[in-house]
Amino acid sequence: MSDPVLKVKDFTVEFWVDGVWYPAARNMNFELEAGKVLAIVGESGSGKSTTALGLMSLLASNAKMSGSIEVKGKEMLGAAAKTLQKYRGREVAYIFQEPMTALNPVYTIGFQIVETLRNHFEMGPKEAHERAVELIRMVDIPDPEKSINKYPHQLSGGQRQRAMIAQALACDPGLLIADEPTTALDVTVQAEILDLMRGLKDKLKSAILLITHDMGVVADMADEILVMKDGLTVEHGSADQIFNRPQHPYTQELLGAVPKLGSSTKRVLEILDKQPVLKLENVTIEYPKRGRIPAFVAVKNFNLEIYRGEIVGLVGESGSGKTTVGRAAIGLLPIKEGKIEVVGKDISHATNKELFAIRRHTGIVFQDPASSLNPRLPIGESIGEPIFLAGLAKGAELAHKVEDLLDQVELPRSYRNRYPHELSGGQRQRVGIARALALTPDLLIADEPTSALDVSVQARFLDLLQELQGKLNFACLFISHDLAVVDILAHRIAVMQNGELVEVGDRDQILQNASNAYTRRLISAVPVPDPAEQRIRREARLAAKN
Repeated sequence: MSDPVLKVKDFTVEFWVDGVWYPAARNMNFELEAGKVLAIVGESGSGKSTTALGLMSLLASNAKMSGSIEVKGKEMLGAAAKTLQKYRGREVAYIFQEPMTALNPVYTIGFQIVETLRNHFEMGPKEAHERAVELIRMVDIPDPEKSINKYPHQLSGGQRQRAMIAQALACDPGLLIADEPTTALDVTVQAEILDLMRGLKDKLKSAILLITHDMGVVADMADEILVMKDGLTVEHGSADQIFNRPQHPYTQELLGAVPKLGSSTKRVLEILDKQPVLKLENVTIEYPKRGRIPAFVAVKNFNLEIYRGEIVGLVGESGSGKTTVGRAAIGLLPIKEGKIEVVGKDISHATNKELFAIRRHTGIVFQDPASSLNPRLPIGESIGEPIFLAGLAKGAELAHKVEDLLDQVELPRSYRNRYPHELSGGQRQRVGIARALALTPDLLIADEPTSALDVSVQARFLDLLQELQGKLNFACLFISHDLAVVDILAHRIAVMQNGELVEVGDRDQILQNASNAYTRRLISAVPVPDPAEQRIRREARLAAKN
């Protein structure tokens, strides 16, 4: 047995908040060998990301760490800043959970990758540029020669995630800490990224510490699994042991909450109101020319109707136009051609005043909770702001409504005074959901609303969404790359590819008898929470590709 790349002993992290030390991770003990993958799983707020950030000494100034962190035999806890600077990127690389906040918005993705390369290697500008293009091509960002000059905001959520992975892989690190590396990726690109990470591990004998709530990804990648709850390790064992013979009740509960494609009962909707809540008719959306970036048609001739009480799942690869359709549906993006109606009113060329009135009937959950919440407002104010601006409540009544919304998304009422940066990724996403439901909308646009949620919270949220829809009877456009989640929720599924609607039908028709080859490829790429079955599916997919 080789010496471990990473050795963590009695590692504890505490945060000083309001005069009290709060433990976030306690007495963590694990080792990770070269060429192996250790997955840390658990609910949002269990201490997974805190542990990972602590290993890189990237925690906030109010954090206190103790114990030992050895990387390739060298102690890194308490190391000098100069030592840590060499250590980060070259020895250990980190893929962050939220690419929009991790990437610098004022620099192109190419500049940021080149900067990483030149910081750690003696490399000229031309050589670094060529290597950056190669890395962008490796993570399957379209048209690498042009994409290298794009800024983060010009990429889709999945493309931003891939750009950050390219930057992390730039120095061929011995240890890769991947914090939700596939959160924003559709299933086909997710499969490719996992193959890429597996290839890096096998080729360079890199060790990977994987933090994720997607048990299908864990089944696909992990050799060992460490289960965390409330900052403690509750179970640690091989992937086979954890998936097939879990011992701890929490692990059993976690696995029981994992959505499985094809396991949901059929959802039947009787449409009583013949007037659609949302109607898109021959909609074409174009992003105008900006500087050297030419005009780009993101959506072409799109047609879809959604009725009261109906959930339509919109699926497709990253960059296919899903989010663009969702934003245009509530007037956040102008359309070039076609017509959009919301609750019977044409918003295709509506004024700001008309859109303000229409938006009282709509809500949207954005894909990236960190960038969609105001960092200067406590979350209670963010949730209550739509209610206050609509003139529906103020003072004590508004406070009660905010508390009710926090209850609905299962956040403690005391969190109303916390700021977004004080919450985990999953907790921030729940705040976004509460804000979207604040005005009891007729139409809810949910853009990857479960992407940052662990499986147990995701299961409760899906139950909550169905329960709320039963009460409020709103129409919902549910944009997601997770087909297992769409399987649970959707009455109908619409499939997009390259800006066009390629297939639409009821849930069972699409998932069990898809007529389009692209749809079948999407379904075959969905990871399943079973290591043995996932290995068979992966080998079959690779054989078909070759």
